[in-house]
Amino acid sequence: MRKLSKYEKETIINWNEAENLASVYTFNASLKRRLAEFSRKYPLLCRLERSTPEGSVTYVLDKSRLSIRLVPPYSEERKAAASAYAKEHGFQVVGAEEKIA
Repeated sequence: MRKLSKYEKETIINWNEAENLASVYTFNASLKRRLAEFSRKYPLLCRLERSTPEGSVTYVLDKSRLSIRLVPPYSEERKAAASAYAKEHGFQVVGAEEKIA
């Protein structure tokens, strides 16, 4: 078993109009945790179908429980308001050059 590259570690959502179930195949750690937690909490709506030694999982869930959220970019006004709020409440801004150092 070879180590997969990040490019090979994909997430695939299989959804068709004929069925009430969708399947989610993923290597993404955050999504795997969220699906595992959801399946424990709602076992009738979501279940683990398969996991692989490489680290992928496939969950099957009720289509009505799955949504895709598209988030538009922040406007300049919203960025300025968030920055002012952060400065007012003592949040420190960490720049890219500070993260590298």
